[in-house]
Amino acid sequence: MSKIDEVLGKFGRLDDARIAQETAALIEKWAENNTPEVRKLLYSCVDLTSLNTEDSKESIWKFVEKVNDFDGSRSDMENVAAICVFPNFVQTVKEALTADVRIAAVAAGFPSSQTFTEVKVAEVSLAVLDGADEIDVVLNAGNFFDEDFESLVEEIEEIKHACRDAHLKVILETGLLKTAENIQKASILSIFSGADFIKTSTGKVYPGASPEAVYVMCQVIKEYNKLYDKKIGIKVSGGVRTVEAAVQYYTLVKEILGEEWVTPDYFRLGASSLADALLEK
Repeated sequence: MSKIDEVLGKFGRLDDARIAQETAALIEKWAENNTPEVRKLLYSCVDLTSLNTEDSKESIWKFVEKVNDFDGSRSDMENVAAICVFPNFVQTVKEALTADVRIAAVAAGFPSSQTFTEVKVAEVSLAVLDGADEIDVVLNAGNFFDEDFESLVEEIEEIKHACRDAHLKVILETGLLKTAENIQKASILSIFSGADFIKTSTGKVYPGASPEAVYVMCQVIKEYNKLYDKKIGIKVSGGVRTVEAAVQYYTLVKEILGEEWVTPDYFRLGASSLADALLEK
């Protein structure tokens, strides 16, 4: 038995109907978490994102200036966790940024993950060299559905090595994976390969985050931590636009993983419009 099969075998099979019921029961508790304190915390967990075809050095510089302007303007609130951009804009963010905020870059053939592994590694390396603190990459769905898990793992391991000290977030694209079993397996393989975070979606092609997907991912993180004493973060992205949705995801993470996980170190929300919505509350 390979090491990959051994790790996968430690996790039980999942039932989609049962997961839907349990997720719904946990989400019912969201109202008790819908407080000013939680909303302020959620703002500090946002990866403020600009991933547009029309992005330019000028537009990204202005985007960063808004983050700079917020820094220190509210004594009761921390700034966003990170600014997330395409890899070719990392240097622009680095030059413009004065706030104590991390720089994240999507890379490695985002959002399809369809390019040579060598290109993925090179793109990640260049982003890190330019100053990226975090790298978001998409899991190779083709290898996953072919059950070529060895190639999938080897590629993520190479990308992780190229990250050096930067944190690696692996995007599962849960809207494509669909079933609880697939999401569970993709989560395990990503963590096994070296992911520091597992992330729901790109928000570009397939359906974004869902409560059921986040439930499954949290359960894998919880069990993996018990088995291997490895603490992994979770990023919820793709369609998280309302404060209510953000609080619901916060509730799921808190109920399953505990208070220690609902901090910017282990919980992120990938969004742009959400940040403004949180400030308005």
